[in-house]
Amino acid sequence: MHLSTSIWVWVAAFFTLAIFSFLYKDNPFYKFAESVFVGSSAAFAFLNLWFFDVKPKLWDPIASGNILAVIVPLILSILMLTRFIPQIRWLSRWAIAFAVGMGAGLGILGMLNGYLVPQLKGTFLPLWVSGGLATTVNNWFLVFGTVFTITYFYFSKPIKGKFGAAAKIGIVFIMVAFGASFGYTIMARVSLLIGRIYFLLHSWLGLI
Repeated sequence: MHLSTSIWVWVAAFFTLAIFSFLYKDNPFYKFAESVFVGSSAAFAFLNLWFFDVKPKLWDPIASGNILAVIVPLILSILMLTRFIPQIRWLSRWAIAFAVGMGAGLGILGMLNGYLVPQLKGTFLPLWVSGGLATTVNNWFLVFGTVFTITYFYFSKPIKGKFGAAAKIGIVFIMVAFGASFGYTIMARVSLLIGRIYFLLHSWLGLI
């Protein structure tokens, strides 16, 4: 055993063990580590917002005298702060409405470009690939799996007969997808656990 002499390694080991102590029961060490984590996350989010958004996009242009370039964001920011003044808090609704509407528009556009359109493109596959049996079978699974899954979500027609059979096949594909996602999540959590245990045994205790 060769214990680390770095104070930050000991601090990290303390918080790691404090979080793991919740596996036994809720205790003051876990609550302290949880509070520190929440507080540090909030501080990091605030600093990230200031240095990457507010300062370069609002404060720096104002400080350089180019206030006309940011007049609209400045007005909306001031209106947002009126939320804390009861007499004129109704003015903040305009800024909130603008932010929500812009966020919804960007979110929909991001979903279309990042998820829907690429997935649609991914289903336009040839059903027969010469000299590639594995690729052919994979393309059949992707294309018909997509069709059967969409069939399950078609609610304008009773799920019975051939249509119901296709919908049931779609349920199978949905369950396989959910199972794969759950397995991937478990693998990610186990990887984090292995990383922390390795840190304790290697960097802190020096056993490995």
